[in-house]
Amino acid sequence: MKSFAALLSVVTLALSVRGQAAVWSQCGGTGWTGETTCVAGSVCTSLSSSYSQCVPGTATVSTPAAPSATSSGPAPPASTCAPNSPPASAGKLKFAGVNISGFDFGCSTDGTCSASGAWPPLTKYYGMDGAGQMKHFVENDGYNVFRLPVGWQFLTNGVATGDIDEVNFAEYDDLVQACLDAGASCIVEVHNYARFNGKIIGQGGPANDQFAALWSSFAAKYADNDKIIFGIMNEPHDVPDINLWAESVQAAVTAIRQAGATSQLILLPGNNWTSAETFVSNGSADALNKVTNPDGSITNLIFDVHKYLDFDNSGTNAECTTNNIDNAWGPLAQWLRCNGRQAFNTETGGGNVASCETFMCEQVAFQKANSDVFLGYVGWAAGNFYDGYVLSEVPTQNADGSWTDQPLVAKCMAPNAAQ
Repeated sequence: MKSFAALLSVVTLALSVRGQAAVWSQCGGTGWTGETTCVAGSVCTSLSSSYSQCVPGTATVSTPAAPSATSSGPAPPASTCAPNSPPASAGKLKFAGVNISGFDFGCSTDGTCSASGAWPPLTKYYGMDGAGQMKHFVENDGYNVFRLPVGWQFLTNGVATGDIDEVNFAEYDDLVQACLDAGASCIVEVHNYARFNGKIIGQGGPANDQFAALWSSFAAKYADNDKIIFGIMNEPHDVPDINLWAESVQAAVTAIRQAGATSQLILLPGNNWTSAETFVSNGSADALNKVTNPDGSITNLIFDVHKYLDFDNSGTNAECTTNNIDNAWGPLAQWLRCNGRQAFNTETGGGNVASCETFMCEQVAFQKANSDVFLGYVGWAAGNFYDGYVLSEVPTQNADGSWTDQPLVAKCMAPNAAQ
């Protein structure tokens, strides 16, 4: 991990006035010279050799062990949420991966997607070598999941129905098969921002039964493959009624399960670009908490959240300004643990600069330490992005066939990175 100097200068000044570190503040780690005791009701908890943090609780918490990943989920919620510290079994994330972008090209944030704008990230379609990227990420970096975004319009050739265009689907499936051939899990995800050509699903746009029909057809293609994860929708935003959106999500979940995909993970996205920071405060958590499988259970229904590290959470700036722990991941971990739920950070990233190396390493360390409620993270993005893209995670293939990772991947995001 890079030097904490920039972070320490700010945090030390803030904490010196109080004498004790506040909840979710740093309280130890390599080179730390600030407060090492926490305010009442929290305890200094080691998240890695480089970073300790004040976590709500009253008992001493040791450094978490790193067991095999489990999909059993956190324990059912108790009558009280306090103390809210991760269990000793936390410490290793189930998933870490990269978005492989290209089939989402041509999609804008109002849900207008041009089927002809999609660009398959495969050399047979004159794109980047997405298959080679994924093989490298698995074999050399230790990644085990890839998110493969695609526009609704591409899947149906521009029509707001559930009728899959088999020619277009065959191209998309080539990418899915490349993902599976790499030995990874694959998130198949509709990249339409809760809309179709500017109109919100279930709220003036396509009806819920149309959305369900899409997912019924899409899920049926992969119903017998346990490596497939279903990402219902990318980044809903400015949705007027979160409860109506939850009904749209419910329609999709029911369709997926009834299509025969009875056991795979399904990712449930909230409002405000499915921001981890506002997932609880904007009502998404409570609304989506009511979504169930057809049998009434919530097994393998996972909250889908995103969080970038730049100053405006847009993922458009090279510099990072936060590790997102005190404003997003800490409070969300508490809500998840109190409610017996889990979340998956399927979009996060930063520039290939020192500030992002520092803050991303801290974010990853926190999520690892709270792996009972966080399944993992997927960086944005590789695939068909060019080398100069501000958040590029596209590896460079060398003349000898080897690959060189972008600095942020090499330093923080790859599971094999020495953080």
